[in-house]
Amino acid sequence: MTKTLNINGSTFEFVDGESLLEVAQRNGIGIPTLCHDPRLKAVGACRTCLVEVEGQRRLTPACATLAAEGAKVTTDNARIARHRQLLLSMYLADHPIGQKNRGDDELLEMAERFAATPLGALRSARPGRSENVNPYIKFDAERCILCARCVRYCEEVEGVQAITLAGRGSLTTISTADARGLLDSSCELCGGCVDVCPTGAMSQRAGWPLLKSDTKKVRTTCNYCGVGCQMDLVVDPDANDGRGHIVRVDSPGPGTTTNDGNLCVKGRFGTGFVDHPDRLTVPLIRGEDGELHEATWEQALDRVVKGFAAVQEAHGKDALGFVSSSRCTVEENYLVQKLARAVYGTNNVHQCAAT
Repeated sequence: MTKTLNINGSTFEFVDGESLLEVAQRNGIGIPTLCHDPRLKAVGACRTCLVEVEGQRRLTPACATLAAEGAKVTTDNARIARHRQLLLSMYLADHPIGQKNRGDDELLEMAERFAATPLGALRSARPGRSENVNPYIKFDAERCILCARCVRYCEEVEGVQAITLAGRGSLTTISTADARGLLDSSCELCGGCVDVCPTGAMSQRAGWPLLKSDTKKVRTTCNYCGVGCQMDLVVDPDANDGRGHIVRVDSPGPGTTTNDGNLCVKGRFGTGFVDHPDRLTVPLIRGEDGELHEATWEQALDRVVKGFAAVQEAHGKDALGFVSSSRCTVEENYLVQKLARAVYGTNNVHQCAAT
């Protein structure tokens, strides 16, 4: 039997277990959220998604309230607007204003959308971790709103529990066991906390400047293992004399790709090799003196062909072995195995992503 409820005067169907937020979003009705992530259990921590349900005296969090047969829900009226403005104003009281320079700040964007202004400037008493010297993730306590998305992601998705809510009252913060740095904790530096943070309190130490308007995102496939995770490269096309530069790596939205927006430390942070100064830019051939010398591509390929032919003639085709790299593109790795199997007739081909 089909079950229905009413949202803003319109009737919608739902299935058991769906929340009011899920039903609304599925039908194109926007309800603001800060603590919600479809991969995580709903907790209703941020209170921005409160809606009015007929028969209930208080506003109720849409993310944590299950849809019920015949319910009449209102997502926007004067009462709800007043609540949102006051709530956002309280959030802004100890939140840095005008500092959208370390990633997207959904709180500031939401405050602008709902015309909320700070009640007054307060100094945040929330302690940070000044001794945290890990190379990838930075925690800015002043920007934190304690939505706990990072803590819940670390526990529910990664199963690591490296970070937690610690302290009480205004001193509550995101911390680790004994307030140690992430390198001294169980953290895997996957960067999931950076991805889910709505305010930029968790951000990348490098590659997170105020992005230029002409930066672009390029969807690609991570090569570091065989899972095939999708990721978005944020690229500055004008850098490196027009060759481009990877500013950072972003996760696709939850539910849009096979990896559900999750990445590991290699996929999110392992792009430094692209512009590394030690990277070879010309072929090298070992000379009679035993040293490597620069050569042209024609010279290098000629040496490779002659060397392969000599081994094959002396010991057979299966004496040859081909090893590729996860730092090559998918297409380049495909060509290596095609060269091994189709040209030289051997299945002795390997790449580290196969392990």
